[in-house]
Amino acid sequence: MEEKFTPRTDLAIEMGAVLKGELADDYQLEGVDVQVDRFENYKKTHIEVLDDAGKNIMGKPIGHYITIESEHLKENEPEVHKQIIEELADCIKGLLPTHEGTLKVLIVGLGNRQATPDTLGPYVTDKVIVTRHLAEFVPEAIDDSVCHLSSLAPGVMGLTGIETSEIIKGVVQHIKPDCIIAIDALGARSATRINSTIQISNTGISPGAGIGNKRKKLDKESMGCPVIAIGVPTVVDAATLINDTMDRLIDSMLEEANNPEFYSMLKGLGQQEKYTLIKEVISPTIGNLFVTPKDIDEVITYLGNVIANAINIAVHPGVTIDDINKYRY
Repeated sequence: MEEKFTPRTDLAIEMGAVLKGELADDYQLEGVDVQVDRFENYKKTHIEVLDDAGKNIMGKPIGHYITIESEHLKENEPEVHKQIIEELADCIKGLLPTHEGTLKVLIVGLGNRQATPDTLGPYVTDKVIVTRHLAEFVPEAIDDSVCHLSSLAPGVMGLTGIETSEIIKGVVQHIKPDCIIAIDALGARSATRINSTIQISNTGISPGAGIGNKRKKLDKESMGCPVIAIGVPTVVDAATLINDTMDRLIDSMLEEANNPEFYSMLKGLGQQEKYTLIKEVISPTIGNLFVTPKDIDEVITYLGNVIANAINIAVHPGVTIDDINKYRY
């Protein structure tokens, strides 16, 4: 019996669809609840892993995984971005812990500022409205309309020599936030989801997961407070991209070839078998390559502004999108 093909992806929506065997909106798996809402300019999918059965099937911890998909995220579409910001802010609010008094939030931007596809997290940390220092040094300047928000971009271990989780843990022990919101670049199974998908979850995150370089996980157990993860797939594995192209090419050849037996044989190969074959062929020449669109630097600014503004609205009770637009920087 062929082993089930497990794609390289950080997106719960892709894992569920592949396990079901089709990219359908209405798939259901044991221990997994899926709700899909379609709007004019975007689609929202809420996947909840309910129990151990769902956890074992999905390979994801028990919790909520919300995905917002829109091709408009890649473009300079302010009105559509405003709609997505408001939807994303509502999703974040729904995952924030209930708390009496002023909420203390730590924003963590994971990633490498020197690698453009990995700059999403640090970019967001530069755009959120930081207020913790104001509450400490000039408390009369703020009121309950804002939370106590701190921002941190810890860098990557290849540059700091320090495990990312160790840096964050040290900060957490000092400032004692009620919640961490971590932002990172992810990897996708399908090239169509690159830069057009935002995933929000309340189960934590593994830094570097997008390129298969997972570090110690950031979650409630390791950090001592809830961790909300926000991620966007900015890269796709080259072998996966070639595999998808090969599938489309085989389908085209089957339609046009006079002698389709050879292409039928290729189509009959299992997904895992094809993926392994492609990896063996390309590894000696291009190695473990990840691919990103050529306009990634521009798109990161769109995505970063959408996520940062959604966080600002979600955690600061008195802040609206119109307030942010008045003082855009």
